[in-house]
Parts: sequence; C-alpha cells; structure tokens
Amino acid sequence: MTMEFATRYRSRSRIPAEQGKPYFIEKGMGDRAHLFTDLVTVYAGGEQTENAFNFFTVEGPKGDLIPAHSHADTHEVFYVTDGAVRLFVEDLQGEQQEKLLTAGDFGFVPKNCPHAYRIERHHSRIVGVAAGPGGTFERFFENLGTPTEELGLPVQPYVPEPHKFGTVPHEYDVRFLPDHQWRTGN
Repeated sequence: MTMEFATRYRSRSRIPAEQGKPYFIEKGMGDRAHLFTDLVTVYAGGEQTENAFNFFTVEGPKGDLIPAHSHADTHEVFYVTDGAVRLFVEDLQGEQQEKLLTAGDFGFVPKNCPHAYRIERHHSRIVGVAAGPGGTFERFFENLGTPTEELGLPVQPYVPEPHKFGTVPHEYDVRFLPDHQWRTGN
C-alpha cells in the first residue's frame, strides 16, 4: 500500500511534501500529467531533494517533435527504458547533433543547450532526471499540461492554450524556442 499526502500542488499525492522523509511509490503511481500525447509521471522533485534534482518518466506513442527549448540553470538526462526516442541537441557553439536512443541508451543535455525530442516508436518510455543550481522543473508538466489520475496516455492530445507557454519560463526554467531550426536532417 502506498501512502497519500496532500501537497500544495495536489490534494492527493504519493510524494510527501516535506524533505527528509523516505518513501516508496509503486510503478506508475507518482504524480501524473498529460501533455500533448504523453503521460508524465513524477516520482521525486525539488521539495523532496532540496531542489537538487527531480526524477520522472515520460511515456508516449510515436509522435511529433516536442518543441525546442532550453534550461538556463538545469542539466537534463534522457534514459530510454522502452522503445525509441530521437534526441536533438545543440551545443553552446551552435553545433547540432541528433541521436536515436533505444532501450538502455543515455543522453545528456547541459544547461543552456537547445534540445527537443521525438518519440519514434509506440509505447516508448524515457526516464528523466534534471538537476542544477536553478532548482527543478517537474511541476512544469502539470502546469503546462493537465494533472490526471489516469494511468494511460491521453485519449485526446492535450495541447495547451498558446498563452500558457508564456507563463512557464521564469517559474520552471523552461524557455521555448519557437523559431529554432534543426539542421540535422531528420
């Protein structure tokens, strides 16, 4: 049995709001949100780690490119546990790379590097970890997307209203780059 807590983000959460409290979460039972065609599940965040890191999964179907964005103060890890994900990244000198990551592959994106990804196979899953001096951004997903108690992917894609994209950069260290062009060919 997993305990439930009330937090400032949710009336029901399996993640304790206070630091220094050990806890366990059963598979898929973290704080969940739908964003675009994906299900994001947060297992640990800034409140539990003194803003040192977060830990989340993203599951989704084969789909469109997630919009290019960067994090001024946050490094991000992509570890694929199922399926295939194409990671696009640009370094600080403007050199772009892309890499198809499959189960067991790892990608690292340093802070300030524009990046995006596209899920290439249905039923793909990414384990994400973000860390940096600016804190963590795990609550971005439910604030841009929509919190859900469902365990599966959204029945209909959840596309945020355009004005919501402007509300997240300062609070969650996510800066969207709508005019960014990928020159890598895929």
